[in-house]
Amino acid sequence: MEDRQSSSRRSSAQSQSSPDTPWRAMVEYLKKALHNTVSLKVREWVKDYCRKNGLLTLSVLAVVTGCVVGFMLRSLNLSTQAKIYFSFPGELLMRMLKMLILPLITSSLMSGLSAMDTKASGRLGLLTITYYLWTTFIAVIVGIILVLVVHPGTGTEKEGHRISGGPVMTSADALLDLIRNMIPSNLIEATFQQYKTDLVPNVKSIPLDSQANYVYIMPDYDNPKMGHPVFLELTPAPEIHYKVVPGKSSQMNVLGIVIFSATMGLLLGRMGERGSPLVNVCLCINECVMKIINAAMWYFPFGIVFLVAGKILDMHDPVILAEKLGMYFMTVLAGLFVHGVILLPLFFFLFTKKNPFSYIRGLLQALVIALATSSSSATLPITMKCLLENCHVDRKIARFVLPVGATINMDGTALYEAVAAIFIAQVNEYELDFGQLVTISITATAASIGAAGIPQAGLVTMVIVLTSVGLPPDDITLIVAIDWILDRFRTMINVLGDALAAGIMAHLCRKDFQPNVPRNNDQRRDTVTSYYGNQSVQSIPSSEVPLIANRDYILEVVGDQVIERPTAFYNLCQV
Repeated sequence: MEDRQSSSRRSSAQSQSSPDTPWRAMVEYLKKALHNTVSLKVREWVKDYCRKNGLLTLSVLAVVTGCVVGFMLRSLNLSTQAKIYFSFPGELLMRMLKMLILPLITSSLMSGLSAMDTKASGRLGLLTITYYLWTTFIAVIVGIILVLVVHPGTGTEKEGHRISGGPVMTSADALLDLIRNMIPSNLIEATFQQYKTDLVPNVKSIPLDSQANYVYIMPDYDNPKMGHPVFLELTPAPEIHYKVVPGKSSQMNVLGIVIFSATMGLLLGRMGERGSPLVNVCLCINECVMKIINAAMWYFPFGIVFLVAGKILDMHDPVILAEKLGMYFMTVLAGLFVHGVILLPLFFFLFTKKNPFSYIRGLLQALVIALATSSSSATLPITMKCLLENCHVDRKIARFVLPVGATINMDGTALYEAVAAIFIAQVNEYELDFGQLVTISITATAASIGAAGIPQAGLVTMVIVLTSVGLPPDDITLIVAIDWILDRFRTMINVLGDALAAGIMAHLCRKDFQPNVPRNNDQRRDTVTSYYGNQSVQSIPSSEVPLIANRDYILEVVGDQVIERPTAFYNLCQV
């Protein structure tokens, strides 16, 4: 009986596996055919390419596929709800990247600056901020020159229906808001809100006169020769005064978090053994974030397809946009090309004497993500990964330069704001003198620093540039329709500028981050020498001591030696 059951089971198993047998045979045949026809070198090259550039290739194909799918689905005229459902995978991608911004910025700055010497960190910070301001100002100058030469606003007409603007925040209020956000009053609130000055209208009615203002003779249709007088009493418009009150904006206060984290990192480095536990926590958080990025990157091509296609579905008619804003679009792209492909690589070559394009090749993954997400803050985790793994930038420098750059270095945004302001002036046939051009260059540089690293943040700070030279802020509606496309390209330039700055700083400050071997007794406090039993001697830079504290230590100073002894308590001594 048991033999019959076992035989029936075998026959059923063979019958179930028999349909897969032809497919398996076909797969094996194809493998043998490829093995016989393709040489070993070609197979090794394909494997090496897929290992190094497979994810980048998938991301580029995802962008192209998203564009094709988006334009194909435009003919279906999908409803708003259908577009929301379709864009859901892309929304998950954005949420995934934004989730990693806060832990990455805080852990990178705290752990990076705590491991630096005070003098080295001060020099690195001064050089980084100076370079960022300088390149931003250069980008503004490039944009101004191009828009004055091309003159894209000539012949562009305003639309008949315009959105009437309400109160406009002054440049002084915007500058004060920037300074207020640098010092957040509530650190927890800074993770999801930032300070913003609100203008509240105060309506004051005007007393009415008892007399009629106008007399209107209304014709009598029964007797055309007669008319009926009608007394009209026109109510004057009320006087509206705007009151400045403190308000909130539902955006992460990245600038305040960066300054707080940098201050904490510098102080943790000076605290020595007392600050080491928190430094180790930051190192663990940073490593966990990078592991999350490595795991999540394989979802990016899938999310990019729906993210790009969803934006194309929401786009206005591209033919009408090309007719109205084609020259403006090409002017901004030309400025971004000159600054990102010519000037920034030239600066990199002049400072480092290295080939900038081989360096940029390692950043292609981050540039594709920036093109898809149009957010430099959301691209920050990918940029960090590319710098550490592909460009081999020092970890300490990358942890400081990239978060600061994602906050204050907005070369593409500054160039775009300068071009847009002068374009609006040309549409209004408003001649700008040299003093007003200088004002635009300064305000565009300052406004780009305060721009958040989120999609289309440049439109918010554009009001500051327009009001500084007396242009109507309502004319921003001229360029809103095409801004989402330009926002992606200028985000690429912002990310490229941050990454190239990290490479330049790594070259200029390379001597500050090399381990120094003491040459005499006066310099012996720069290193920690570890002796434990009969083990070999190991000299460790004092700035690296928090990075190796992965277990309990006690270091005892005996003469010119530092003896490491085991202990059950956490007591890391920095000598």
